[in-house]
Amino acid sequence: MSDDAIVSVTPEIALDEGYTYAGGLGVLEGDKFYAAARLGLNYHVLTLLYREGYVDYELGPDGTPLPKPQPQPADFLNRLRRCCELEVKLRGERVSVAAHIYTKGKASVVFFEPQSPEWAASLTSRLFIERGVEEKFYKYVLLARASAEYIKSQIGVDSVRYIDLQEAYTALLPLVLRLPGRYRLIIHTPGPWGHPSFPRGLFEQEFGYKMIEDKIVLTTLGAIMSSELIMVSAKHFDVMKRVIPHLIEKARFVTNGIDLERWMHPGLRERFERGELNPENFALAKSEARANLVRLINSKKPLAVSQEQMIVVWARRMTKYKRPYFVTRLVEEARDNVVFVLGGKAHPEDKEGLQFMREFKELERKYSNVVYFHDYDVQKAKVLIAGGDLLLFTPFSGWEASGTSFMKAAVNGTVPVASRDGAAVEMIVDGVNGWLFGHDIRDLVDFGRDPRVAEVDRVEYEELKTKFLKALELYSSDREGFQTIALNSLLTFAPVVDMKRVLREYYPDLVK
Repeated sequence: MSDDAIVSVTPEIALDEGYTYAGGLGVLEGDKFYAAARLGLNYHVLTLLYREGYVDYELGPDGTPLPKPQPQPADFLNRLRRCCELEVKLRGERVSVAAHIYTKGKASVVFFEPQSPEWAASLTSRLFIERGVEEKFYKYVLLARASAEYIKSQIGVDSVRYIDLQEAYTALLPLVLRLPGRYRLIIHTPGPWGHPSFPRGLFEQEFGYKMIEDKIVLTTLGAIMSSELIMVSAKHFDVMKRVIPHLIEKARFVTNGIDLERWMHPGLRERFERGELNPENFALAKSEARANLVRLINSKKPLAVSQEQMIVVWARRMTKYKRPYFVTRLVEEARDNVVFVLGGKAHPEDKEGLQFMREFKELERKYSNVVYFHDYDVQKAKVLIAGGDLLLFTPFSGWEASGTSFMKAAVNGTVPVASRDGAAVEMIVDGVNGWLFGHDIRDLVDFGRDPRVAEVDRVEYEELKTKFLKALELYSSDREGFQTIALNSLLTFAPVVDMKRVLREYYPDLVK
């Protein structure tokens, strides 16, 4: 039996079909899966099947977002193969779990779905949406116990080379399956939402452990029980030194990347891979991508987009630290010769995020050159990011672990204008392959309460606006100069962000 199996345990994964993801972590794990399949790796992603998906929205007459479930498409469910039945214990009861497999080459995604009893079956109805702390706890205990059983019965413990725990919700697995030296905890965010805690009484009730702390932080638990911690950019590693100084000795970073085959416009990728990309055929392929985006825009809102108008994209998960209010202000102040394409949705419990959705919808109603996709997903992202001219990447410095939207943009010649955060500071040379603005803060500023935030925002918005107007002037008066920067973006980013590079750094003995 070979010992080259890679196991990645994750609460979400974004495939090109189905609703099994909420945001960036899911998209990243999907990119890893597709790239691993292409490389012929013995790669197993273990996750949960959410019959009602994550969240979709209808917008009311006044623009109020009305959340609703996302039932899984029949085509996606039919694509899954039911592999086996597992039995686990949860709350002292026997729980039957079906394992459904989605395969590509030697790689597979295994979706666990509890069948009975009824209380257990309801745990995985929705992604990141629960009715309380206890339900959330048992959802991830279920993922841990089902993963342990699947590894033992279907993969074989002796076959496993790596078990990567994607974010803290998966950190319960080492409590269930003791495999010293095999676990690595991948930390995908510095923010508190990525480091959940549960009362120690739940651990005593489920596992019999009488832990010291009143609340058990899953990141700390997973880090202690893992042989290695991996951050997702050089800056993220630097920021986390101040967040987990007691654990940093076992940490390193692997900067995130993207699957070029999935995200790069085919006309650009084919020419790039053949070494035949030049200004002329770059412009031709880029015009094809732009035409696709214009068609999508017109399917939502009839809009005559001229070649003289620069298409500017802001699209990502809608939450305050990503500063959507920067683009709302920019729309109000800099509308000439620009089409703004906005996208993103909030978690249904994120009141500020829901308010930003309302504001985006109001901008779409108010201005003829603004369109908002509240149903932003992977398929729309491919069109928006490839077809735009400029992408705005605006997180508050220190809060974005890596970010990949600016990578996806750059490899399509969509020039990023980025705050100095995440992996942007590693990859963007200001004025050469994109533009940078703002402070490079290497500390986790309390975004909700620190009085410095307002002043940082004031200064950084003005610098963003300056860089934006510089890009717009170049686009309007020196299109060739703008295209030089766009082509530089593609040529400098593509080799660095290629997911094959990422997988090589994660698994150097298996990816040559």
